[in-house]
Amino acid sequence: MKIFAISDLHLSTVEPKPMDIFGGNWDDYWQKIECDWQDKVDDDDIVLIPGDTSWAMRMSDAMPDLEKIAKLKGKKVLLRGNHDYWWNTIGKVRNALPEGMFAIQNDCMRFDDYLICGSRGWTCPDRGPFDEQDQKIYLRESERLKLSFEQMSKMRQPGDKVICMMHFPPFNVRREDSEYTKLIIKYDINAVVYGHLHGKDCRADLVVEKFGTKFFLTSTDLVGHKLTQIY
Repeated sequence: MKIFAISDLHLSTVEPKPMDIFGGNWDDYWQKIECDWQDKVDDDDIVLIPGDTSWAMRMSDAMPDLEKIAKLKGKKVLLRGNHDYWWNTIGKVRNALPEGMFAIQNDCMRFDDYLICGSRGWTCPDRGPFDEQDQKIYLRESERLKLSFEQMSKMRQPGDKVICMMHFPPFNVRREDSEYTKLIIKYDINAVVYGHLHGKDCRADLVVEKFGTKFFLTSTDLVGHKLTQIY
């Protein structure tokens, strides 16, 4: 079994919102993703999608986007991003997902000897604006991440590899410690996949290793609309 990741697909089948307004790098991007996906992925593999999957505002409008992904090979594991307004309660999301698609929200799932867990996260404190509301959400999301890791700990067995999905980066632009990285260290997470960052001017590294954990930035435009292999 191989594990891949790609995020920030921003699909919009029902009410088209072309992404090429953000630059030529987005021209025909879904076709590029689809081609790379079908070339790399086998039916037993897993593809992690850490957020911003669809622009839809309602679940019914998101279904054509989700079905488009569901037709591709492999099992798909989704996490909510800040633009996934269609994402309702986790129970409703899981009941609506097409076969072969799974959702993570502050909890953990096992796939053979891989444990997939995580939470959306939030912007980490930096030198820029960070108000009281940001602080409130940031701390709330750290508690949700802790819940996910606590569940993972109860499931963990010797030899398991643990992958944490987050939508927001777990650190600021200088990769300083945060409430998220403290938890990642404490619970000995093997790999973290995240997205949210976009644009040709983004200077973030695609792969970073800190304290024995690998961090993978998987925003589709930054990875050339190709899946990143995690394991």
